Amino acid sequence: MTRHAAASQWSTIVWMLVRCLATAACGLALCSFTVAQEPRALDRAAEKWVHDTIAKMSVEEKVGQMLVPSFQSDFMSSDSKEFDDLVRAVHEFKVGGFHVFGGTEAAPNVLLNPTYGTVTLGQPLEAASIVNRLQAIAPVPLLNTADFEAGVGFRIAGATAFPRLMAFGAARDERLAEEAGRVTGEEARAIGVHVNFAPVVDVNNNPRNPVINTRSYGQDPVMVGRLASAYIRGMQSAGVSATLKHFPGHGDTDVDSHLGLPIIKHPRTRLEQMELVPFRAGVAAGADAVMTAHIELPELDPAANTPTTLSAPIVQGLLRKELGFKGLIYTDSMGMAGVAAMYKPAEAAVRAVKAGNDVVLHSPDDEAAFKGIVEAVKSGEISLERIDGSVQRILRAKARAGLHRNRMVNLDQISAVVGSRRNLAVAQQVSERSLTLIKDTRGQVPLKLPADAQVLYLSVLDYPSGWRIAAPSRTFIPELRKRWPNVTSIELSDRTTAPELELVRAMAPRFDVVIASIFVRASSASGRMDLAEPLTRLLNGFARSNRPFVSVFFGNPYVPMFMPDLPAVMLTYDFYDLAEASAVKALAGEIPIGGRLPIELPGYAKVGEGIERAAAR
Repeated sequence: MTRHAAASQWSTIVWMLVRCLATAACGLALCSFTVAQEPRALDRAAEKWVHDTIAKMSVEEKVGQMLVPSFQSDFMSSDSKEFDDLVRAVHEFKVGGFHVFGGTEAAPNVLLNPTYGTVTLGQPLEAASIVNRLQAIAPVPLLNTADFEAGVGFRIAGATAFPRLMAFGAARDERLAEEAGRVTGEEARAIGVHVNFAPVVDVNNNPRNPVINTRSYGQDPVMVGRLASAYIRGMQSAGVSATLKHFPGHGDTDVDSHLGLPIIKHPRTRLEQMELVPFRAGVAAGADAVMTAHIELPELDPAANTPTTLSAPIVQGLLRKELGFKGLIYTDSMGMAGVAAMYKPAEAAVRAVKAGNDVVLHSPDDEAAFKGIVEAVKSGEISLERIDGSVQRILRAKARAGLHRNRMVNLDQISAVVGSRRNLAVAQQVSERSLTLIKDTRGQVPLKLPADAQVLYLSVLDYPSGWRIAAPSRTFIPELRKRWPNVTSIELSDRTTAPELELVRAMAPRFDVVIASIFVRASSASGRMDLAEPLTRLLNGFARSNRPFVSVFFGNPYVPMFMPDLPAVMLTYDFYDLAEASAVKALAGEIPIGGRLPIELPGYAKVGEGIERAAAR
């Protein structure tokens, strides 16, 4: 390091220290997080490849590198319209990579009984096969992305699925976060994904947040930054780039950006104390990428109808200059209503590039986005220098992933890497250690029931549609019956009629215990996050009786606030089979309970609360 570079770096450190001290809630412990890491270095051969590749590129080829369309990981014949569309994106729009989704299936758009689910899990071998076929025809290696926030199994069947990030916040173990990152990275690389859009570093401090919720590690910005940094270390050690999202912080919104444009009106001082803390930590930990959010922050950019994605003062000013981030900047999906409802694809793409994003993700019209940016460059609206800066970062990311040497996936190795028992054991440990008992006024947990006890099990859903890949109670019921064979299971939802609810209420006294599993989502684009009032009334009624009654919450952890009389409340922060199996083990006393609440439930429970229970068997 030269004397000038050392002096410059020292000046930056001093400036950051002063800034931390000037911010009321930013202690000296955070200041060590504020110095940005340089991108991981390339060797001489990789640097030469980057230089030689960009030197040969036309304007169109450079612009194409900045576009990332998507595909579903269902079976796709090479002789199909779907595959032809992907080939066209490579040949005509020169795209720089693809976003790998799971699967989908068609469902009727009907009224009265809209219970069909459309989302399915993709297939690992098919995802890798599509990647290989596209890599084989791409002039420049493709840098592929995915949303594996909760592991590759979050999107791909047979892969390891981890609990949602809030479960990590409840487990409070950086080692487990790092291991989860490593496992996710290894499995992602095995199917041809090089950039994971994780970790979410939004600080979820709004109980009515309909889109982040359990996707966040929790409410404490320092804890969020610490766990995220561990996850980054693990994943990037496995050769997959980590992405901090959703910059500059989506945790205090009450509008889903899939459905509209959230507006955060906090002053800059508050953003420094809360939202920006984990982003600074993640940048210091060396995260390779950042994703910008479709949220409006008038205190940072007063221009109306300007989400962060399209804001130069936030992307270039705050993220690049102030935070010193030098890696790749991705937009969030440009098909979301937070942008798409205001701007046509071409204009949105041009605005995103002018704001400072390197990659325009998942445009609703890739052809329009491509042509719009090319025209803006040729007209001088966007400088070629601006494009070259992004393309260099993209090519360096590709070289860092080793794609200049080998871009293909070994299909024979996938079954040895993806979904192994070793990887599943890490996910299981997180799930079990995250379980949080926040209330047990009658000392009922673990359950003290004879093997022949009569159990009434209620599977209580927010609404019955959209559960295609996570059918509630499909694991809880058989696991419960292994311990107590005499189980009567009933599913309730907002579609349950008043006579049916009355029948359940009348039959309950015949049972030795009532166990209610409550499934409430705060999921993207649903616009819902509550339990129907008749169901809440039924559960509160059970709570007032002397009958043993235990409730387990899956998904939205804020729901217990609306049922303050429940005598026993355990949180899992998740859905799916692993969470259900862990909950039954805990109720049976087979594993200890030791999770701590990573969020505040206003008027109900504080951050850090949790009742510990030793294993009884």
